[in-house]
Amino acid sequence: MQQFVVPQFIDVEDKIFGPITTRQFLILMATGFIIFLAYKYADFALFLTITIIFGGLGLLFSFMKVNGQHFHYFLLNILQTLRKPSLRIWNKTYSDADLDYFRKQEIEEVTKKEEVKIPGRNHIRDLSLLVNTGGFYRPDDIL
Repeated sequence: MQQFVVPQFIDVEDKIFGPITTRQFLILMATGFIIFLAYKYADFALFLTITIIFGGLGLLFSFMKVNGQHFHYFLLNILQTLRKPSLRIWNKTYSDADLDYFRKQEIEEVTKKEEVKIPGRNHIRDLSLLVNTGGFYRPDDIL
């Protein structure tokens, strides 16, 4: 019997430059590009402000983990939690149109009910012939 090696650490990201993963590298590259644009096109005070803000955010998003999650997943979870109500209350109120619709459905259901027909001897005999002949005998075709 052939044995296979089962991968152990599947949640570990691949490293490309020492301890830096691909995700971290791309975030730092985008941050560096924004800082470069600020250096080229802004004055020195604005450049320092943008460098501090975007540099801090770049480092935060690339290296920070909260409870074992990357920081951007943590932020997405916070936003989703804030969008959803924390207390769910069932308070269904029907409008008059809804109530009229439900009443009409109940009336139609009551009128549609039919009496249950009890199969007679001839019907059971015809069914057994239909089963025994493999579907060749059809009692409706004879009449």
